[in-house]
Amino acid sequence: MRYAAPVGKSPVKKSIRICLLSSHAYFLTQFGDLLSKAGFRTEVCRLEISLPTNLSSLALPPGDVYILDAPLPAQTVIAAHVLNAAKQSQLVVLSEQFAESTAFSLLELGVKGLLTYAEATAQLPRALDALAEGGYWVPRKLLSRFVEWILTKGTGQKRRIPQVGNISHREQQILEALLHNRSNKEIASELHISERTVKFHVSNLLSKYGVQRRADLILLVFQQGNTGLSVIQ
Repeated sequence: MRYAAPVGKSPVKKSIRICLLSSHAYFLTQFGDLLSKAGFRTEVCRLEISLPTNLSSLALPPGDVYILDAPLPAQTVIAAHVLNAAKQSQLVVLSEQFAESTAFSLLELGVKGLLTYAEATAQLPRALDALAEGGYWVPRKLLSRFVEWILTKGTGQKRRIPQVGNISHREQQILEALLHNRSNKEIASELHISERTVKFHVSNLLSKYGVQRRADLILLVFQQGNTGLSVIQ
């Protein structure tokens, strides 16, 4: 199971600019047609075989979401370039399969979606719906292992959480506790409040960050942290 936004035609699709990045003409044609039929505005960008040794020559068309088809080891390098060049955009990566180490590297960079080619034909339009709603499209088991890795990696450190909207001091405390893998019961005990109150604040945090699950929330905050989130020793 994966997190996905409700499926259905939406005016949002017409306003989202999708850009396909690949060196394969067949891929660009196949998925360009698929997304156009699904109601998305789609452009294609043919990658040169010589990339990523000459990334400076990669001129990205304007896009809200980029979909990257690239072989290893170029995949991670090109993904980093796209995310750096189009900072306000989102990135989905397609591949034959994802080794855990590769997937973690991509998620750490800020990639929002990971799909295999076998899944993409049926799931790519739904994945884009999910991203439009502020979510992710990553296999649940892989996302859970990545979150565990984040929490293990962060042991002994306290992250300063970026403020979002009118997030309260109490919500800030609870978010920090979530990043240290605390359960509702543990958070309630530490803050001297009821578990019911903790659940209420967690629900508010999910709503304010625009995600549906704790794992998505932790990943979102982690990715924000990689673009300027400071760490206090």
